Amino acid sequence: MTRRFKFRHTALLFAAALAGGVPALAAESAAKQAVDAAKVQGTVGEQADGFLGVVSGGDTALRAAVAEINAGRAAVYRETAAKTGVTAEAAGQATAAQLLARLPAGQYFKPAGGGWTKK
Repeated sequence: MTRRFKFRHTALLFAAALAGGVPALAAESAAKQAVDAAKVQGTVGEQADGFLGVVSGGDTALRAAVAEINAGRAAVYRETAAKTGVTAEAAGQATAAQLLARLPAGQYFKPAGGGWTKK
């Protein structure tokens, strides 16, 4: 498989996992609701590695919610990596590309090697 094919295949598998895997279970959780609200407020953003990060502020409960969501994402990245033969890091990066493309205006993202940027 070419690297580009693996990247796209990994991204598609992750999208399927989001639709019916671990993060989907979190979709109804208090952690997901807290993170979604914090993304709108500009406190939490998406990162180039496929994980959430705290842009600024955030109390202990919000940081715990971010950690919970990130733990679910990490599990999906490991599962996707095992199925596709890429690393978990590559699975996360492929997912980040999809998430950043769908990020609504006004929310924050952190590109690799860069600082927080408002879309």
